[in-house]
Amino acid sequence: MKYLFACATEFEMEPARDLLAGRNDVEFFISGVGLLESACSLSCFLAAHSREIKAVINFGVAGAYVGCGAEIPDICLAEKEVLGDFGLCFNERIEPFNPTDMTVRNSFILDEPLLRKSEKILLEQQIPYKIGTFVTVNCASATIERGNFLSRSHQALAENMEGAAIARACQEFALPLVELRCISNMVEDRNIKGWRLSEACDKSALAASSLAGRLFE
Repeated sequence: MKYLFACATEFEMEPARDLLAGRNDVEFFISGVGLLESACSLSCFLAAHSREIKAVINFGVAGAYVGCGAEIPDICLAEKEVLGDFGLCFNERIEPFNPTDMTVRNSFILDEPLLRKSEKILLEQQIPYKIGTFVTVNCASATIERGNFLSRSHQALAENMEGAAIARACQEFALPLVELRCISNMVEDRNIKGWRLSEACDKSALAASSLAGRLFE
């Protein structure tokens, strides 16, 4: 049985490959960017290999909402994933679909035992972290106005583009999931000069690799 280390891009995965080289209890998986690609690719993989996987560790980078309590380059753990822009889109707001009209899933609670164990491991490794709700979006927020709206709407910590899709696929295959990300940028009026992607990838991989082999001790 293996831990499946899943992230969106090879850029995010490369530091983890280096840190976990030679381990036979780890499988690496690149999901691709965005909800559609990650849901499809992970579901196809798990359809063939889910019996070999004991847990999924989803890691990578994220953008933190201004004023949410997370800053660059904090490590953050997800308690819940929310589909942030799934619903009825108006000029200044997004409203969820009426659940009485259709069957929809727009939020996913992550595995609590794994979350608590992850917190314990990070504390033991003296890796500071923040914890809260993550928002998964189809369009990465490029203005502070949109970021503030999503943060307020969901009482959220950070946003990404794959987490809810990974959570949904893991739910379908009854696999426990922990999601850990490092803040590479603030969600503000877009200015990539302030982003610290490489540092965030390294920190995310280091924190995620500390969980390997220990979540079920």
